[in-house]
Amino acid sequence: MTITPSAENVSPLTDTPDDGGYVTLSSRIAYENPWTRVREDIIRRPNGKDGLYGIVEPGDFVVIMPVGGEGGERTVTLIQQFRYPVQRRMWEFPMGMWETKPDADPDAVAAGELREETGLSAARMQHVGVVYQGAGYSTQRGHVYLATDLTPGENALEETEQDITCHTLPLAEFERMVRDNEITCMVTLAAFAMIRARGLV
Repeated sequence: MTITPSAENVSPLTDTPDDGGYVTLSSRIAYENPWTRVREDIIRRPNGKDGLYGIVEPGDFVVIMPVGGEGGERTVTLIQQFRYPVQRRMWEFPMGMWETKPDADPDAVAAGELREETGLSAARMQHVGVVYQGAGYSTQRGHVYLATDLTPGENALEETEQDITCHTLPLAEFERMVRDNEITCMVTLAAFAMIRARGLV
């Protein structure tokens, strides 16, 4: 598998921190489980007023747009799964994180999540950029990948993913679903927008 490195694709300003004039007076972990933790900070805002900020701290994740059909009609592979917090089945690109390996290389996570959820292996995996999910309350960062030159195989769903179904659709049908608001996962929409804006599909 060929990995196209991120350095040439991501703005150097993407992850430059800036305190924005905020001062952290104290910090404590309010809740933690294997997937995430919640931190509570007492802060002083730029206007001098104090307040409390609750911050959700999941690990980094990956999201992959698998595009097939080279030489013919382009296709996109989506998964559909039940999302408990919103009580709906959602159309999404394959995505995920390795909770037990928080420092794992995103390239390895992307290849692993693609195989796990769809059974696909990609001969070429291009890192397109990064996105932040819910930056008003969360630190979670996602790495966006485009997977091409796909080879089908068996998936390997985890115990918590047994309801996932995998669907390969024409790219035109996927675009219709986006236009008709049938796809409402903002990570999927953001990843597609980034990939399309760069002229990669």
